[in-house]
Amino acid sequence: MKISKKSLGNQHLLITIQVLEKDYSKKVNEVLVNYSKTANMPGFRKGHIPIGLVKKQYGKDAIREEVSKIIQEELRKYLVSEKLDILGNPLPVSSDEIDWSSGEFNFDFEIGLTPVFDINLKFKKPVTSYTITADDKMINDQITNIQNQYGKLISKTEVSKDDEVTASFINQTEEINNKFTLKLDKFKSKSASKSIVGLKVGDSVPLKTNNLFENQADLVSALKITTEKAEDLKIDIDFTVEEINFREPADLDIELFDKLFGKGIVKTATELKAKIAEDAEKQFVQQSDQKLLNDVTEYLIDNTKFDLPAEFLHKWMQTAGEKELSVEDAKLEYMKSEKSMRYQLIEGRIITDNKLQVNMEDIKSYTKEMIISQMLQYGQANPGDKELDEIINRVLTNQDEVKRISEQLTSQKILSFYKENVNLKAKKLPYDKFVKEVYGA
Repeated sequence: MKISKKSLGNQHLLITIQVLEKDYSKKVNEVLVNYSKTANMPGFRKGHIPIGLVKKQYGKDAIREEVSKIIQEELRKYLVSEKLDILGNPLPVSSDEIDWSSGEFNFDFEIGLTPVFDINLKFKKPVTSYTITADDKMINDQITNIQNQYGKLISKTEVSKDDEVTASFINQTEEINNKFTLKLDKFKSKSASKSIVGLKVGDSVPLKTNNLFENQADLVSALKITTEKAEDLKIDIDFTVEEINFREPADLDIELFDKLFGKGIVKTATELKAKIAEDAEKQFVQQSDQKLLNDVTEYLIDNTKFDLPAEFLHKWMQTAGEKELSVEDAKLEYMKSEKSMRYQLIEGRIITDNKLQVNMEDIKSYTKEMIISQMLQYGQANPGDKELDEIINRVLTNQDEVKRISEQLTSQKILSFYKENVNLKAKKLPYDKFVKEVYGA
């Protein structure tokens, strides 16, 4: 047995395994002898088939099978002994038809090597770490929504600008006939709003769908049509009033507070504002954390330089998926995935070098906390250890769920690591200013 390697270029090797007859002959003979004892062959009693006849008929198949086992095992051992950290899988190099009677074989494999690189977490320019706050407008809007949601509906006979109107939207030609409830501030068309004020139940007015609503989704819902159909829809609609209600806002009193948060949690309007701000800002943390993670990721990709074995990866991608790709399609796929591939390598190094791996105990502990939290939401406090263990075991039998939890915990560990080790610049913004600064909206 002889194994050699040679460079094919950047991070790209050719490994050649030479298999001689002495490497496989003993095992092949054992296989054939055993087969001669157990095989059924016309004209011979079981166990009395001449070994020469067995070799003639089955010898090449036995050699092929044994040699295949040898090269796979020897390749694996060679990669380990040489400490070759590879990308993808070894690619067998296709050759001419093998002569299995020759007694000596050469097999070639192409491999791509994982690049060696340094990661610098001392960024030249600090990454902004946002703290998103709830401003007065957001809080007051939320309070208004709560008051309306829990308010009392008062039936009316005539439409005013602050009423809720249930109406039929009808166009016979387009086969549109749908009931929809809305407030007049949903309309973008001022003329539409004016034409509806003063209507009574049963009254109708024609409306034009073009620029009818502020939000296109409202047109989709009101007419019960597809988003595609709603685009550039310019037709007349018969708007017929079916029901008119005024929603009297709920009082900001202890009864409402208990209904919202549980008895005694919130006692005053001031405490309500503080609670709304607190809950909103908890939700904002996830958004600001994701922004931080994205920004650090982009910085690391742009500033961690290393070469990938592109030529090898082009070839590997041709056969790595369920469907074999053409050379050109594989190159395109590589271009699309190169960035994520680079970050996977960077992230892998960060996880390994800083011992951020997620183990089964981490997964069990997270699952336990998740289950307890869910049970508390449904009023099941202090579950027993036996009950918890049974639920945890059921969850962990689902491999997809285990993978999801593992990925989530890994992301949390990496994020915490970045917060502790990357130079950050703290910035506090209300939500609307955060959205404008980050997304330009």
